[in-house]
Order: sequence, then structure tokens, then C-alpha cells
Amino acid sequence: MVPARLDRLPWARFHWLIVVGLGVSWILDGLEIQIVSQAGFKDSLGLTNADVGALGSVYLVGQVVGALFFGRITDRIGRRKIFMLTLAIYLVGSGLAGLSWNFWVLAAFRFVAGVGIGGEYSAINSAIDELIPSHYRGRVDIAINGTYWGGAAIGAAANLYLLSDAVPKSVGWRIGFFIGPLLGLLIIGLRRHIPESPRWQMTHGHAEEAERTLDDIEERVRNDGHELPEVDDKKAIKIVPQKWIPFGQLFGIFFSTYPRRTILGISLMATQAFLYNAIFFSYALVLEHFFKVSSAHTSYYFLPFAFGNLLGPLLLGPLFDTIGRRVMITGTYTLSGVLLAISAYLFQAGSLNATTQTILWCIIFFFASAGASSAYLTVSEIFPLELRGQAIAVFFSIAQICGAIATSLYGHLIGGANNANPPRGPLTVGYYLGAGVMIFGGIVAFFLAINAERRSLEDIADPLTKASDELEEVA
Repeated sequence: MVPARLDRLPWARFHWLIVVGLGVSWILDGLEIQIVSQAGFKDSLGLTNADVGALGSVYLVGQVVGALFFGRITDRIGRRKIFMLTLAIYLVGSGLAGLSWNFWVLAAFRFVAGVGIGGEYSAINSAIDELIPSHYRGRVDIAINGTYWGGAAIGAAANLYLLSDAVPKSVGWRIGFFIGPLLGLLIIGLRRHIPESPRWQMTHGHAEEAERTLDDIEERVRNDGHELPEVDDKKAIKIVPQKWIPFGQLFGIFFSTYPRRTILGISLMATQAFLYNAIFFSYALVLEHFFKVSSAHTSYYFLPFAFGNLLGPLLLGPLFDTIGRRVMITGTYTLSGVLLAISAYLFQAGSLNATTQTILWCIIFFFASAGASSAYLTVSEIFPLELRGQAIAVFFSIAQICGAIATSLYGHLIGGANNANPPRGPLTVGYYLGAGVMIFGGIVAFFLAINAERRSLEDIADPLTKASDELEEVA
């Protein structure tokens, strides 16, 4: 009865605890990327442009390693142990980065911070989906993933001061690295009050612990003044616990049991990562080279861009639970691609300035951000819960690789923009490519997306531990 009891819960303070205590991970990641992207440490540590690029790659590799390692472990030993550990790893890595004195030391700490954040993605997406009632799961997951841009906005705003003449250059960037750990320290206390996922407990032979955890959650909800309806006994499922999923079985589930869902997950994660890295890591260069904005002022243009990215998931998220996953994923991906193609035409025609280009980016990524967040939601809810952490890790890693390709490609497309009148053709082609990639993701979603809105996770994908005489074909 564990899944049915969790899904029938009304929204209560307990669920806000989940949102705040676990959702901070995306804020920290956005903050980290933005603080580092402006490379305030470059002169202090005597780094080259290649060194700065290498630091970004080191952080990326750390995220992939953390996601794959902790994704596997969180499915074995539980969500709570991992989301406490990964936050601690991030706090150490990012905090010590602010004390770095050369490239190699900074690179080592950036790798450690990346490992922590990568592990966070796997453990936390799993925990959120398993603890939030099915009625609210879509909007909550999408909103939380969208808060990455809240962190990026905080980082941009902080850089306006920390990298200004008001702060010594050797000090400002160090303070920037301490902002994330300070937020993390405030949150780690909240996480102590977040329980293990009863769904994970029930599938790993901890039935009594699952009952006690769920009783405690229900008591918290009742203390908020909510009446809990009885759950129909017909919703009970029979579980035969299995503590470990071999790699062979994992591979078979992805490519034999759920091949269409695997194609869907890869498509959504890869396409959104390609677009985001293409635009996000090149926006400052575009403003500088094509619109003659000084590097010191690019943050002013980034703030509304980040706000548009944050607003999209918050306002559009509820529609993924009402209108539905297929329609909204298809719509957000396709519409953002079409709008990007229009902006590419205007860019090539020379019809835009820095302000109008930023406005277009805000509109495009209002929709793209909701779509990108829905990609994370999709891969975390369409596979059996026993391998949820590993599924998130695998698709997240694929996305990071595609993002790295886009970052390098678009850097080369802008590479010729060093003369007085830089050619717009190569970057225009890149924008059309990004538009086509997103539209492709929308088309795949139209044909393959799962109508998961307001459905129990166990109705979307049978648990691997469900007794054979209880198995049903899932539409």
C-alpha cells in the first residue's frame, strides 16, 4: 500500500520541506557555473584562456563521474544517505576552491565539486519523484529543475559586485566560491528531517521501515490539519524484494524491455543539452563581438535571460500535470526551436541589437527551459524505481557529452569574430542547427512520450520487484 498511500497525500508542509531541502541542488549548480564562467580568478592565478576552458571540462567530467557512481549506489543503499553525502562533497570541493593558489589545486577542487553535484542529480531527482504525490509530481519536478537559473542569476548578480573595482581582484572570486557552500550549510540542516524514500525501502526488503517512515509522513500531514482518506485495498501491490540489479539486467531493461523509452530519454536529454550549452556558453561572446557590449556589462544582459529561464518552468510546470506530458513536451521543444529559427533569420539580417537579441533569448528560453526541465522529469519517472538513480545518471551523462560538443562547436563558430565586421553566417547556421535539434526532440516526444501525468510511478513502469503474478502490461 506504500505507493497508493504516498500518492493520496494532500500538499502539506512536509512537501515544502522536500522542495526546499532537496531543490537547492540546482541552485548550487547554476551558481557554480555562473561564478566560474566569468573567470575572475584568471589573472590572480596566472591562467590562460585554455586553462579556464580546461577547468570547465574538469567540472563537467566530475559531474559525469559523480552521476554514474552515485546513481548506481543510490539505487543500492538508498536516497537519503547519498543526498547527505553528495552535498557534503560539494561543500568541501567548492569551499576549498576559494582557497586555491594555482591551476592544479583549483582543478582538483572543481572536480570534487562536480562529483558532488553530479551525485546530487541522481539521488535527488529519485527522492523527489518518489516522495511527491503523483498529482503534483510534474510541476514540482519541473519547477525544481528550473531553479538552476535562479542560482545562475544569483551568481551573475554577485559577480557584478565581486568582480568590480570595489573588491580586490584577488579576493572577489574567492568570495564567490564561498556563496554556494554557505547556502549548502543552511540547507543541510533541513535535509536531516527528510526521510528515506518508502518506495525504495519497500523494494529492498525494508518493509517495516517503510511502514514506519510512511506513518511518520502521514502524521506530519495530519498535524497540518489535513484529513487523509482511506486507500482502496485494490491498489496494493505484492513485492519480492531485490537489493541489487546486475549490469546485464540493467542493459536489458533499457534496450529490450523499454527501447522506445530509452530512445525518448536520449533524445530529450541530448537535444536540450545541445541547445542550452550552445547558447549559454556563447551568449557573452555574441554580445561582445557582434553587439559591442563590454565584457564588464554582459551580466546585465544575462540577468533577464536567467529570469526568463526561471519563469518558464514555474508558470508552465502545472500544465504538464493538467494538459499532459506529451502535449507540453512536444509544444515547448517545437515552439522554442521555431522561435530560435526566427531569431537566427533576424540575426543574419542585422535587424537585432543587444537588447532585442536578449529579449528574443528570454522568450525562446521561457519555453525551452520548461522543456529541458521536463526531460529530467521524463527520464526519472518512466523507468522502474529500482534503477531510477542509474537511469537519471546515464541520461544525464549523455546530455553532458552532447553539451560539451555544442560548447566547443559554437566556440569555433564565433572564432572568426575578431575583426571589425565579424561574419554572421557561421553562427547563423549554428542557430538554425540548434533550432532543428530542438524541433527534432519535439517530434520524438510527439510519437514516444508517455502520458505519465497524475499517474503513480508504479502504473507508469512496473517495479522490477513486483511479484510475477501481479505484473500487468503498462500502456
